[in-house]
Amino acid sequence: MTELDPNDEAARHKAKMIKRKDVQDAEVASKTITEKGLLIVNTGPGKGKSTAAFGLILRALGYGWPVGVVQFIKGAWHTGERAALQRFSDLVEWHTMGEGFTWETQDRERDVAAAAAAWQKSLELMARPEIRLVVLDELNIALRYDYLPLAEVVAALAARRPDLHVIVTGRNAKPELIAVADLVTEMTLVKHHFAAGVKAQQGIEF
Repeated sequence: MTELDPNDEAARHKAKMIKRKDVQDAEVASKTITEKGLLIVNTGPGKGKSTAAFGLILRALGYGWPVGVVQFIKGAWHTGERAALQRFSDLVEWHTMGEGFTWETQDRERDVAAAAAAWQKSLELMARPEIRLVVLDELNIALRYDYLPLAEVVAALAARRPDLHVIVTGRNAKPELIAVADLVTEMTLVKHHFAAGVKAQQGIEF
């Protein structure tokens, strides 16, 4: 078997990467919108929807952006992300307004009232010109259970000011929300330790 000449292999690789770079550069050059507030939806049955949103908060904080967080479902749990972001209290405004998942409260009227209050707080944050990024954590759950009027929520998100980024998390994102979003990521469940009997762990799930 003839061995490949390392010089030929290197030359082929370089030629391939030159072509790849030309394609990539042309793709980048075709994008003409330099800045736009994005509506980002993290959905799907897999783990990591809120975690990804909090990761973007960290990136935004690196540039000194003021950020708002509204949690629609999660109750007053102690979480590592909230404890960490409280260190940026001059930039992060955090509102945990849910009372737990609906199977815990077992009181629809109370859940609807909590979701309505959380949505009002969301509108307040989105209206403040200094805030660059708003995370609406588990809003998809509130919409799934019809705690909020879907058309009203979608219209408000679609009409957000041009420079505002909004991230919506939670399973089962409504098609109407997906339609107006700029970026939608579906987390796919491949394997989860919970199925093997491992409980939620500090530092991993909360």
